[in-house]
Amino acid sequence: MARDAVDSKLPLGPVATTTRRAAERLRAGHLWVYRSDVERLTPDPAAAVEPSAGSIATIPPGALVTVADTRGIPLGSALLSTASEIALRLVSPHPALTRTQYLDDLRARAQSALTLRETLVPEAFSETGPQTNACRLLFSEADNLPGIVADRYNEIVILQLLIQGTAQDDVRRVLTDLLSAHPWIHTAVERPDPRIRELEQLPPTPDAPLFTRDPNSPATLQTIFTLNGLRFHFDVASGQKTGAFLDQRLNYAAAARHARGRALDVCTYQGGFALHLARACTRVTGVDASRAALEVADRNLSLNPELTAQVGWIEADAFELLREWDSTGQRFDTIVLDPPAFAKSKRAAEGALRGYKELNLRALRMLSPGGTLVSCSCSHHVSIEDFLAVLRSAAADANRRVQLLELRGAAPDHPAILTLLETAYLKCLILRVQ
Repeated sequence: MARDAVDSKLPLGPVATTTRRAAERLRAGHLWVYRSDVERLTPDPAAAVEPSAGSIATIPPGALVTVADTRGIPLGSALLSTASEIALRLVSPHPALTRTQYLDDLRARAQSALTLRETLVPEAFSETGPQTNACRLLFSEADNLPGIVADRYNEIVILQLLIQGTAQDDVRRVLTDLLSAHPWIHTAVERPDPRIRELEQLPPTPDAPLFTRDPNSPATLQTIFTLNGLRFHFDVASGQKTGAFLDQRLNYAAAARHARGRALDVCTYQGGFALHLARACTRVTGVDASRAALEVADRNLSLNPELTAQVGWIEADAFELLREWDSTGQRFDTIVLDPPAFAKSKRAAEGALRGYKELNLRALRMLSPGGTLVSCSCSHHVSIEDFLAVLRSAAADANRRVQLLELRGAAPDHPAILTLLETAYLKCLILRVQ
């Protein structure tokens, strides 16, 4: 069947029949089908397989399958996961997509994404002393590349292949081919997300770099990258996610524009907000539960001797420390709250809201009149509406009048899809507290 053919007859090859609810979501532009919405999987349309716990296992992990509604009308092609709660991720509106066609699409979409980044973050690709030379290059569904993430840290690119359909050698070959054509890339390394690797039941990743510009010399696995003119250490083998949180790049700068006086950066990680605050404040304290992260933060501070603020680090649990400081009357002019994702699943959202409420309540109590609160959430299971409701409740309980100065999200190199709200995961509110 031609790729642009659309009729009510199921094409040859594996077919996933979805519930009416899932079909309506896909027609509205959503890209995921949850396991609970897969009614039937058929390796061949002529041999029906009744729904059962083991039915997904009848098709190989990561296979391309045609998605159809209960009437048999094709809705497109998707990558199948036999392990994830997201069983199907749509990769084409055309049914019966072959692996060769998928790889051709992947190459074209990845090149388009790289070209877009040169427009969105032109300074990252400048050869004349860039203020920023780190950004997201490929962003999964947001670039029509489900399960693929790539971040640039100066001359190093970190690649993550996050689902069964992408964690395969043919995808590595296509992406390595594409990346190696760009002269600013010296080394490309695949770095798995341990939690997702376990959930998706992915095979081990290659030990060696996927690409190095000079095969006769050791691959570059450490570097120094810049964000907004500040310098940061990067080590391929350490740190969370791909190593740093590039989505906060513009929020770091925005926070510094509003900051003053004595500042507190809660969940500072490697000092991203704290070092930016040090450009505007007289004294900055960064708090994190990870000693290893704080050690990197201190090294990052040493890379930026032009910062004149007094900067210090405290290893502590954020909840315990804020509870203690609130009770003893500690006061700050600027507070940043940037905790890790509290809600890893929908079931955890209620508990996450309680956690956000407590942190923000403590921070509001500790702010001097006219102070600035920068409050962030990266939990995509917590909507902006729910996050705003938490802040309103915390403001009422703290008896503080709060003005919303800026409502921000991720930097533009982390675009969101309007029909897939999960891609708009980062919320960053800048508030003035009276």
